[in-house]
Amino acid sequence: MKKNVFLAMSSILVLGAALAGCGGGNQAAAPADNQGSNAEAPASTDPKVLKVNLHSEPPTADPGIAEDSTSGTIIRATFEGLTRTGEDGKVHEAAAESYEVSEDGTKYTFKLRDAKWSNGDPVTAHDFEFAWKRALDPKTASNYAYQLYYIKNGEAFNKGEAKMDDVGVKALDDKTLEVTLQNPTPFFTELTAFYTYYPVNKKVVEANEKWAADAATHVGNGPFKLTTWEHKNKLVVEKNDNYWDKDSVKLDKIEFSMVEDENTELSMFDNGELDWAGAPTSALPTDAIPALKDSGKMKTQPTAGTYWYKFNTEKPPFNNVKIRKAFAYSIDRQALIDNVLQAGQLPATGAVPPSMALNKDGYFKDNDIETAKKLLEEGLKEEGLTSLPTVTLSYNTSEGHKKIAEAIQDQWKKNLGVDVKLENKEWKVYIEDLHQGNYQIGRMGWLGDFNDPINFLELYKDKKGGNNDTNWENPKYKELLNQSSLEMDPAKRAAILADAEKILMEDMPIMPIYFYTQSWVQNDKVTGVIVDGLGNVDYKLADKAQ
Repeated sequence: MKKNVFLAMSSILVLGAALAGCGGGNQAAAPADNQGSNAEAPASTDPKVLKVNLHSEPPTADPGIAEDSTSGTIIRATFEGLTRTGEDGKVHEAAAESYEVSEDGTKYTFKLRDAKWSNGDPVTAHDFEFAWKRALDPKTASNYAYQLYYIKNGEAFNKGEAKMDDVGVKALDDKTLEVTLQNPTPFFTELTAFYTYYPVNKKVVEANEKWAADAATHVGNGPFKLTTWEHKNKLVVEKNDNYWDKDSVKLDKIEFSMVEDENTELSMFDNGELDWAGAPTSALPTDAIPALKDSGKMKTQPTAGTYWYKFNTEKPPFNNVKIRKAFAYSIDRQALIDNVLQAGQLPATGAVPPSMALNKDGYFKDNDIETAKKLLEEGLKEEGLTSLPTVTLSYNTSEGHKKIAEAIQDQWKKNLGVDVKLENKEWKVYIEDLHQGNYQIGRMGWLGDFNDPINFLELYKDKKGGNNDTNWENPKYKELLNQSSLEMDPAKRAAILADAEKILMEDMPIMPIYFYTQSWVQNDKVTGVIVDGLGNVDYKLADKAQ
């Protein structure tokens, strides 16, 4: 998925049912009655408002260019794809009323239901065709365009090797969308639930290129509509009365704060100013986790995601693979989990998380200081150096990222004798610096967009791929990923992908650190929030007892 601003199982591990059991009753308590009356108090007519912290400003509210979990949270509330993940963790029809698949698995025909945009316009198949081709258009410069490469000629068009009309998506009429795939893709309906596949209102987008930057001009087709956006301060979505399934939406409003300090956020929760603190829209302060865990208030679930550091492989000294591997091998992941993270994470010695693991034993030994020292010595010799100059480790502003960075900084100093400077930046600036290559080592996390290892491995297929940032590319790696897309035998495909992951870990453009869990606290009156096994949050069915 999506890059996560904190990131501090497979998509069938959904928590909706567990959360549904945490709420209070649906009625206000009856007042004291000296007359002995058994009459119940009338149901509250106050608006149902959920208060959540978003931690930072969303870089965008446009599904065609979004690439991070913060933006995705808002987009998932205000838009809807052909399909949507339900409480049961399965994909269900959403904007599509039904669909058919050809025998060879390469053609999907979706029939759209009667639905409206938040401005009252009808949602049509033409909006979907326009949105997908817009995301693929090189002029749009969407870093997530590769998610649409499963569509016939999607990659070719994005790389300037085919015309827009060659792309395999076509509106046959207002209610019928025909999609032709490059190869059979068993998880395609799961992809259509992801935000890069969401529609946009063709008329609105063409009339105003800045349509998604302000609440007054933003138009979506989801359960909520964007009504307030005080940039870097507050964002509000309200129930969308034009939504086709509005009767399932119980909340009147969701108010998102943008408080970066996790301790302040937890205090706001304790004071009743927030109904939810922590994942998946923010993070709990690491110092508070032991007490919250002991109190039984903290909820934790495994998530299909990996926290890693990226190396800029074109900037010395990390243009040397042995030096990259020395840094990766010399940290003690288990100690980091035990002493800093403390929420049941697992050490990562591979890129793909356990729920879809290709090699359950990983590809290298954690805390292998002896090998790390040997590799560093060899790498320095190859670069004509006797010691390393100070290196810079960058991360986006977060108390959790800071503590992880400080712990790893200490380990690198102790184990390798390397001086490391720490540098933090606000999320929007930070992510742009990574894209521009303005870093040496940078922290990032990845949560799966769908339940398949390719989603983690394809990030590093192309040197200039939208979410690569490492400037690394390996011809054999690319060849294996391409080969995997043609292999229909699941076991053979998994073996090909395992070979690819081995190359990734052998060249080490990224340094895996741990596999995620997500932890949070919530108001007992809140029910129905779905946090799925991929780390996505869906508020469509959320409720809050009055």
